[in-house]
Amino acid sequence: MSKARNDNKPDRISADLDTPTDLPQTAVDKVSASLNTLLADAFALYLKTKNFHWHVSGRHFHDYHLLLDEQSDAIFATTDQLAERVRKLGGVTLKSIGDVARHQTIKDNDEPYVPPREMLRELMEDNKHIAAAMRKAHKLADDHEDSGTAGLLETFIDETERRTWFLFEASRQEGSNAA
Repeated sequence: MSKARNDNKPDRISADLDTPTDLPQTAVDKVSASLNTLLADAFALYLKTKNFHWHVSGRHFHDYHLLLDEQSDAIFATTDQLAERVRKLGGVTLKSIGDVARHQTIKDNDEPYVPPREMLRELMEDNKHIAAAMRKAHKLADDHEDSGTAGLLETFIDETERRTWFLFEASRQEGSNAA
C-alpha cells in the first residue's frame, strides 16, 4: 500500500516514484534522512580517500597507495546500497554533488600536501565518525522496526571498523599507539 499523504503538505516525491511500504511516513522520513547523511558521508569519504590515494608519497607509497585504493572501492560500494535502501523505504535520496555537500558531516581536506601518516590518521578518525553515525542510524532503524536497514548497517559497521583498524595499524609508530 502506498503511504497516505497530507494534502496540506506538498509531496516530497513524485507520484511516479511513490514506493509502497508498511512503515509510517515519520519512520520513512527519519530513517531516510539518516541514510542520506550516511550516503553523503560515504561520497565525501570516498573522494577524500581517493585524493589521499592519488597524493600519497614517501617510503610506504606502494603499501599506502594500495590500501587507500582498496578502501575507496569498499566505501564506494556502499553508496548504491544506501541510496537504494532509501528508495525501498519510499524516501528520496541525494541527487547531486551540491546535495552531498549539504548533507555531509565528514570534513573535506583541500590541503596542497598532507604527510602520509596524517592522511591515515585523518581517514581513521573519519571512519570512526561514520561507524558511530551508522550505530545511531541502526538504533533509529530498530526503533522503527526497520530490520532491512538495521541488517544492512550491521554489515557496513563491521566493514567500517575493519578500515579503521587497518588505518590505525598502518599509521602507528613502531611499538606505540601514539599518532
